Amino acid sequence: MKPSEKIYALCGERWRGFLSHPFVRGIADGSLPIEKFRYFMVQDHKYLMEYAKIFAIGIVRSETEEDMRIFSSLVTDAIDTENAVHQAYLRELGISRAMIDGTPMSLNNSSYTSYMIAEAEKGGLPEIAVSALACSWSYKVVGDGLAASFPDSLQHPFYGRWVRMYSGEEYAAANDGLVSLVDRFCAPLPAARLERLLKIVQICTDYECQFWDAAWTLGAEYTPVFPGH
Repeated sequence: MKPSEKIYALCGERWRGFLSHPFVRGIADGSLPIEKFRYFMVQDHKYLMEYAKIFAIGIVRSETEEDMRIFSSLVTDAIDTENAVHQAYLRELGISRAMIDGTPMSLNNSSYTSYMIAEAEKGGLPEIAVSALACSWSYKVVGDGLAASFPDSLQHPFYGRWVRMYSGEEYAAANDGLVSLVDRFCAPLPAARLERLLKIVQICTDYECQFWDAAWTLGAEYTPVFPGH
């Protein structure tokens, strides 16, 4: 099996399970309260700014011009392409730059991004690639699942844009590129190191579960609303 196939075998069921989370179901049927989506958008914007730093580390660690250019494009995708939809939502929600800057990262968000950056900094290109993968791939699974199982969500007047982005061809191509990087960097590695990399993806998947929970509870102290923690 390719490393990416092992990752999907390990985490794919949990990623598909995100479709049953009440936050995601609220997007699916349009019932998600705006204040929960507002909280999510602010925290996700902050997340993306930290997420881009993982790929910036990849630029520094790259040994070829090709890889430098790949990681450079991933930085751009994180802060420009994916963030473009976020910016449109933030404007519609009346959220200013000052409000974003003045809002602290949630505990889950801070812990999650710190973990990914730490793994990227102390590891090599394989750690950098897998640290980013759970976020990218799980959102593709969610986007595809919403489009397939809740086709009306694609045309929702407010949440439809979000569904269309994560189920769209552009996002799929970006995720496929990251999956290819994981396979290229991880395939030659010994089994012990690959097991360590699989564990990173599992931990990041746990953080993804908590990110959905935090958005649903508006960051309050909570008993998890989603099974599998």
